[in-house]
Amino acid sequence: MPAPPRAAWALRGGSGLHAVESRIRRNTIRCIILSPMKYSIPLTCALAVCVVRAEVKVTQSADRIAVVIDGQPFGDLVFGPGVFKPYFYPLRSASGKIMTREWPMHEVAWEKGEKHDHPHQRGLWFAHDDVNGFRYWMSDPLNKPNPEMGKIVVSKILDVKSGNDAGSFTALFDWNDPSGKTIMTEQRTMTFHAGPKMRIVDVVIALTPKQKVTFGDTKEGTFGIRLNPELEEQGHSGHIVNAEGAQGEKNVWGKPSNWVDYYGAVDGEPLGIAVFDHPDNPRHPVRWHVRGYGLFAANPFGLAEFTNDKSKNGAMTFDAGKTVTFRYRVVIHPGDYKTANIAHLYETWAGKARGSEKTE
Repeated sequence: MPAPPRAAWALRGGSGLHAVESRIRRNTIRCIILSPMKYSIPLTCALAVCVVRAEVKVTQSADRIAVVIDGQPFGDLVFGPGVFKPYFYPLRSASGKIMTREWPMHEVAWEKGEKHDHPHQRGLWFAHDDVNGFRYWMSDPLNKPNPEMGKIVVSKILDVKSGNDAGSFTALFDWNDPSGKTIMTEQRTMTFHAGPKMRIVDVVIALTPKQKVTFGDTKEGTFGIRLNPELEEQGHSGHIVNAEGAQGEKNVWGKPSNWVDYYGAVDGEPLGIAVFDHPDNPRHPVRWHVRGYGLFAANPFGLAEFTNDKSKNGAMTFDAGKTVTFRYRVVIHPGDYKTANIAHLYETWAGKARGSEKTE
């Protein structure tokens, strides 16, 4: 006879397969009652295999949507008054380490002496610095006012869901020109997956122009993260690597690749962040605007600047009423890209390695 699985277990009368759930300390414990016939357990009893599952709680308030995993804060989507474009801040590891820069949102002791550059690079965001000539990437209240500066503002929160292992929200944004006219709407869904070792965020961005819009060829875009200074390649612990194995800003910046991983140590703990570009995204594999100072961005539009060839043009035009969708996955992991098995995680997510996908 096969041995019972090694797990938390309890005896229960009866036979067959049953399931019960109970809430304990903000976790869900799912108990599967296994047939006593299979495991030679007396007919008066059965074995309950219990698996602890993290809860992802997503809560909307007036100026943000907060995400809490297993009772601990993970981050907030910030969109209130004074915000020129929505951003998600911070990103945390499963161990609770903050993976994104604190400034300019907060002044903290551990960032004392670090550079206060690019205040528009806040947490995780999506924007571009040439959309019909309007600038959204550099749009920020701390930057010098510019007549070309547009704003991305929330128009409606469509959906907020909490759940076991995953939670999500869907929000609708207006991309407004400097006069306040909406030139494009954006529907953004962010889904948060909890695991014992990793945090995974899936981001789906659907853009629908209200008029013909052109994303111009500039390196200043598009799906961006500003990392904790401890992870920077310049003067800190950081390392940059792409799917082809190229390493360092010099060899990764501007190159097309399915994914890039930026890893190092935060407060002494080996940690990293990988960003995956979905194979259905326009101009996949995307080029990467990733810098040694901690900027980490995927940009499908900056062809001329990335190749240093002005004869090339990476601009893309989208017609009014026709939706274009971008999908990205962010993986916050322990260790480096090899120990986290980032290549396999990408292949699985992209659908190239078939089978059940699990959050490690």
